[in-house]
Amino acid sequence: MKFLQLIISFLLVIQLYPPDKAMGVRLKDVAAVKGVRHNQLVGYGLVVGLDGTGDGSKSPFTTQALTNMLDNMGIHVNSNDLKVKNVAGVMVTANLPPFSKNGRTIDVTLSTLGDAKSLQGGTLIATPLKALDGRIYAMAQGPVSIGGFKVGNANNDRIQKNHVNVARIPNGATVEREVPFSLQGKKEITINLNSPDFTTMSRVVNAIDTMLEGPYARARDGATVNIKIPDKFIGNEVAFMAAIENVDIEPDAKAKIIIDERTGTVVMGSDVKLKPIAVAHGNLNVEVANYENVTSPLDNFNILAKDQGNKLAPINPGATLGELVTALNVVGVTPRDLIAILQSIKAAGALEASLEII
Repeated sequence: MKFLQLIISFLLVIQLYPPDKAMGVRLKDVAAVKGVRHNQLVGYGLVVGLDGTGDGSKSPFTTQALTNMLDNMGIHVNSNDLKVKNVAGVMVTANLPPFSKNGRTIDVTLSTLGDAKSLQGGTLIATPLKALDGRIYAMAQGPVSIGGFKVGNANNDRIQKNHVNVARIPNGATVEREVPFSLQGKKEITINLNSPDFTTMSRVVNAIDTMLEGPYARARDGATVNIKIPDKFIGNEVAFMAAIENVDIEPDAKAKIIIDERTGTVVMGSDVKLKPIAVAHGNLNVEVANYENVTSPLDNFNILAKDQGNKLAPINPGATLGELVTALNVVGVTPRDLIAILQSIKAAGALEASLEII
């Protein structure tokens, strides 16, 4: 009951305080410049100095990596003589932000690969981080932080806080190679929408052309737009990008309902509409009717919801999902019932929206 009341309150707020059409969102919040992106880095490393919580004999790759590291330092040992209880093999990952320069530091995440029990108190040995092109872009090293602990005794009594097999090193990697990208000398830039939509793209083109006072934007499809750099911005491409990314637009979106059956959560957009339909669900009857003999175009639809207690909730005008939810709330429909009703209405083809279950 409280769940549906919350939905109704939200819908009423939208109706009483609709969004200001003159104020949209910035283009930088719904789109990205082609070539300006994060790059994923990955590497294999060794965490040393563990208190007997490292990999055991079932992780031969750790022993082999430790042997190779010692060989590179001029220390020749037999891998069969090594015990790696204080060493753990880890996969090191990081995100290289755009425009990262040599010497910048970035965070890294470490995840165990073998049967190590904990990374608590360990130190990562110098680990090269590579991108998909196989080149080294950063070097990671330093003491790890797991943000938790794991302790136990001989009686197998254990206390654990957080996950101790994954750790982080804040500012643990130093950028050694830059990803080449420059705006200098460019005559055109390409912008991609995060959520492709033809209506939104049309508004983007119109907004950019209005701001630049000319036909500089050309849409390639529902996600991509090419923008020619005006002559007045040649040599000052940064100012051009600053002006473009702050252009206000009004994104459009498809009517959609998101349902999480595990928690009973239902999230719906304001553009969801219903066709005339009648639904019987247990002791509940729901009717969205279309009447021909009306005195006003606004009275074409009625939504009726009733249970065995003969509670009625007529709604005029317009068959919207918000009004349907209001009617169902009057007769005390649970979130589970609402989900079942929405799925049935969608299956009958009377729901003018996509229904997505997560």
